[in-house]
Amino acid sequence: MSLSVGDRAPDFTLPGTGDAEYSLSDFAGNPLVIVFYPGDDTPVCTKQLNSYNDGIEQFADLDAQVIGISAQDVTSHEAFSDKHGFAFPLLADVDKEVAGRYGTLGPIGFPRRSVFIVDADGVVRYAHRAIAGLTFRPVKELVAELKKLA
Repeated sequence: MSLSVGDRAPDFTLPGTGDAEYSLSDFAGNPLVIVFYPGDDTPVCTKQLNSYNDGIEQFADLDAQVIGISAQDVTSHEAFSDKHGFAFPLLADVDKEVAGRYGTLGPIGFPRRSVFIVDADGVVRYAHRAIAGLTFRPVKELVAELKKLA
């Protein structure tokens, strides 16, 4: 599946940090930044999620929530989140079903570093899928995209 800007974001319900389950519908009414990342405690992912955590007030100022999704289990996510003090939930997509719905799986089944911005009505307004995954979208770019929704 190739999810594009203007498409309705596929719904999901996944377990996550904070001993909770999270669904796309939980975030209805506000913008949502969905960050698909390859792995907990890996160099680029750690740098990426820390940069989003450092910019969390910029997202909050626009009433936007950030969530991270990867294939590790909740135990791994809890340890990763606790280690770095993330102020947003990490969701466990262990079967990669949600990654598949969002079109983030690479040719051999590994999730690609990807970011989607979903508007208050559940429509994708920004989509970026990395090819190599060695870089990530900066907070400044994501905030600029969120400002377009206001």
